[in-house]
Amino acid sequence: MKIEDSNIVEAEDYRVIIYPASRAFTTKEAKLITEKLYDFLAGWAAHGKPLSSSFKIEKNQFIIICVDEEKEMASGCSIDALGKIMKEIDEDYQLGLFDRMKASFIENGEVKTLKLLDFKNKVRNGELSKEIEVFDFSKNTYLEFLGNFLLPFNRSWAAGIK
Repeated sequence: MKIEDSNIVEAEDYRVIIYPASRAFTTKEAKLITEKLYDFLAGWAAHGKPLSSSFKIEKNQFIIICVDEEKEMASGCSIDALGKIMKEIDEDYQLGLFDRMKASFIENGEVKTLKLLDFKNKVRNGELSKEIEVFDFSKNTYLEFLGNFLLPFNRSWAAGIK
């Protein structure tokens, strides 16, 4: 179920797992990924108990999975099952979902992704404006995601690059 269609209330703090792609999805890819995630999450369970979960595709490039662990905790096996389906999606479309050595940002209204080393070098060399907004994939809760997933450069992790 998509986050927008779910019973998940934004005032609650649910677990979030972010899968950042290295590029935007095509329209067809987004449709097929959405279908695959709907099917998977409809049957996602921990120790036989259904998980209250949802997802969204943010900025046409980031897959956000949300699970209400107040109802049922996601177990190691359930997280492994999610990882398996996400690896299938990654392999089907060559998205780089598991490559954590990248940085994504918005420059002139466009989402861009660079290898982390290239991003750091461009920041150090002044090739990237400090007016960019930077994505932070380390958010673990829905409230953190809502408030801090995309931040101005000077409030982001990238501000610490020397």
